Amino acid sequence: MNRTDRLYALVEELRAAAPARRSARRLAEHFGVSVRTVERDLRSLQDAGVPIWAEPGQTGGFTIDARATLPPLGFTVDEALAVAIGLGTLGASPFRDAARSAARKITAVLAEDDAQRTSRLASRVHLLESGDRVPAPTALAGALTRGRVVRMRYRDAAGSDSERTVEPLGYIGKGEDWYLIAWCRLRDGVRAFRGDRVLDVVETDEVAPPRVVRVEELDIPHGVLRPVLGS
Repeated sequence: MNRTDRLYALVEELRAAAPARRSARRLAEHFGVSVRTVERDLRSLQDAGVPIWAEPGQTGGFTIDARATLPPLGFTVDEALAVAIGLGTLGASPFRDAARSAARKITAVLAEDDAQRTSRLASRVHLLESGDRVPAPTALAGALTRGRVVRMRYRDAAGSDSERTVEPLGYIGKGEDWYLIAWCRLRDGVRAFRGDRVLDVVETDEVAPPRVVRVEELDIPHGVLRPVLGS
């Protein structure tokens, strides 16, 4: 059994036993590996966000939230490298924190040799950036995910600041620039806000009403829009 399959099997073994606990020694005997290997695997799963915790004591051991599961990941090195590069392009986007977390999770469930090879190959890939962009606030990503109205301070191209209350509708990425597409209540219409010009963001408790965005309403530099999950 390779490491990727063992990680998946560990999760399923703990999930089937929950809420009972399993000792590292019992798990090691079950999978035919050393206690040290099992403990390393469990730490990797915990680092990947799997809800596993240990209870000390003679009758202690490891347990998991029974609702948790980890689908088997069959990434090739080429696929893992492509994912790492794709996540790396989000460094100036509102999604950069989630991208870093996702990258750690993918690495944690790769076979050790594949993870090391992917890391070596990724170190040969670089992104050429201008270096003068301020990253878009990560709070904008959360507001979109939760569908909340936000209040923000925005500086336009002329350098004028204004207070805006907006309903996030989506994002458009163009090179290093990320545009928040939102319904602006000040302008009573759809507007595109460049992420590095958003100076401050406060997410409210108000749920944004559903709206439909038309491409012709977007005031952004010309180009061809391609959906992220497009072929």
